[in-house]
Amino acid sequence: MKLFIDTANFNEITSALELGVITGVTTNPSIISRDLADRDADSYYSHISRILTLMAPVPDSLVNAEVISSESDEMIKEGIALAALSSSSRVVIKLPMTTAGLRACSILTGRGISVTMTLVFSAAQALLAANAGARYVAPFIGRMDDIGGSGIEALAEIVEVMKPFDTKVLAASVRSPLHVVQAAKAGADIATLPYKVLTQMASHPLTAAGLNRFSRDWNGTGGTK
Repeated sequence: MKLFIDTANFNEITSALELGVITGVTTNPSIISRDLADRDADSYYSHISRILTLMAPVPDSLVNAEVISSESDEMIKEGIALAALSSSSRVVIKLPMTTAGLRACSILTGRGISVTMTLVFSAAQALLAANAGARYVAPFIGRMDDIGGSGIEALAEIVEVMKPFDTKVLAASVRSPLHVVQAAKAGADIATLPYKVLTQMASHPLTAAGLNRFSRDWNGTGGTK
């Protein structure tokens, strides 16, 4: 399972790239707005362009950029503009799982533009997205847990029904390292995770304890580290 980072923060992306473990970025208007003083289309597209520049050294890297509008014709216009930011088709357009989003998906994919259908919560929604030509569907597992459901069970069902399609499953709303492992076991193709979760995955109390013991043992020999 591949790992993407779910952020629009340049420092977090740079730090994650230094670890050599991510191959993509997912963004949305909410997380980009935290870093923008001027919330207009030009600043939004400029932010996406800089993320593309940061990710350029990673082979086959992708940046998932979400449209702002909720109306299908405007989604299409935004999707075309966002896709044009990369001459090598590294931008994937994120569309909401609505009837307007489905219409925009079918038109954009017909133009050869890759689409991720986001805010997916059921296998039925995933099936619609796949038939509309979506390259990815993004189940929000954490948000399903928030309302008393099982995000991982829903993810596993979506993975199962996607098998006849070329559509990949991108696990989103990941809240913990456990979510990441569960998503991998459920068969997700990709998980996108916050920087905090990414760093948590590298930590374990026994690793820290082992390092402390190595250091104590070495220092006890009188040697110099």
